[in-house]
Amino acid sequence: MLDSYAQSRLLTGDPEDLRASLAAWHEIPVDMTYFAPAGWTPPRHPTTIGKPFYVSGRGTYECQSCSTLHFEPYAGDGWWIDRTDHREQLPIQVSVRNVWDTKRSIVLRSGSAHNYLRMVEHVVALRLGLGLDSVMVRTNSGDPPLFDVGSLPIIDKAMRAGLVENVDRKLVYWTVKEPVVLMGHHGSFLLLLPAENGDRRLRIDCAVDFPTAIGQQRIQFDVFPEAFSHGAQARTNCSRLEWWFVRTAGKLFADLRNLGYTDENILIAGRREYANEAKLLHEGKSLEAVWHRATLDLVAALSLVETGRLAGRVISYKAGHALDVRLTTYLYLHDLLEPMPDC
Repeated sequence: MLDSYAQSRLLTGDPEDLRASLAAWHEIPVDMTYFAPAGWTPPRHPTTIGKPFYVSGRGTYECQSCSTLHFEPYAGDGWWIDRTDHREQLPIQVSVRNVWDTKRSIVLRSGSAHNYLRMVEHVVALRLGLGLDSVMVRTNSGDPPLFDVGSLPIIDKAMRAGLVENVDRKLVYWTVKEPVVLMGHHGSFLLLLPAENGDRRLRIDCAVDFPTAIGQQRIQFDVFPEAFSHGAQARTNCSRLEWWFVRTAGKLFADLRNLGYTDENILIAGRREYANEAKLLHEGKSLEAVWHRATLDLVAALSLVETGRLAGRVISYKAGHALDVRLTTYLYLHDLLEPMPDC
């Protein structure tokens, strides 16, 4: 298996480094699997929400403000973000073409430098995660709300609104033409394998390896609503040292001083133990970090494919926002995607 993976088309990186990283990934035991039940198949028609809804919360980057996102049904293709405070700007298409920054989060922008939305990953992950193909998101701020349970409040509202299929249109499923792999810093990699035998599911194998209490974690799951909803309640994480810096010297910097993070909505990991309560326990081990990484980071970046859905298998090892978005970008740059037959 590892030899066949090593023969994948290497988009960036060194072949020997890839072999070493594949071996390191393979040695991490799988902590949890969450596969779709037998008989479950992705839908054949695109979906939107059945009725509008909104979510509100403290601002992620401006903790003293209240941020609100309004979700509306959309008859067209894909996801769009309308900054209602910039009436002379067109809505931002949720696309890898409109990624502005990936340093701390994924930032989308189109047109004016002020027409942006930060940390979109916690929002747009619902596109593939729930199978919500088309929606219009309206907001009067570039700062999305922050919740104590990941993106669960948005998911709950979306499921209550209901997903409606447009039976007059066919949903396109994309897969890669060949196995491809992209390497990043410190041995990280993303490997994308084509769909097999017409299977339209997207399966993810995600592993993290932190020098903190998080340590090594690995999960395997199908991207379908139940598994996504389970993982998307996971909070983002930081080290105890990073948390100390934000709460002390970080107050000298405006982008850190106004962060809405608290010890309730973020997981803080010390060298040997967590500084606050870790969640998403499975057989006594918290898998919160790897579930957040897989569902609200990786699935979000894959949701930046403009239309349709992605099928196949993705293996992620020690990757992050920048590598995720680079992979999605390379899918277009190298013309790696092809539609699956409608069988």
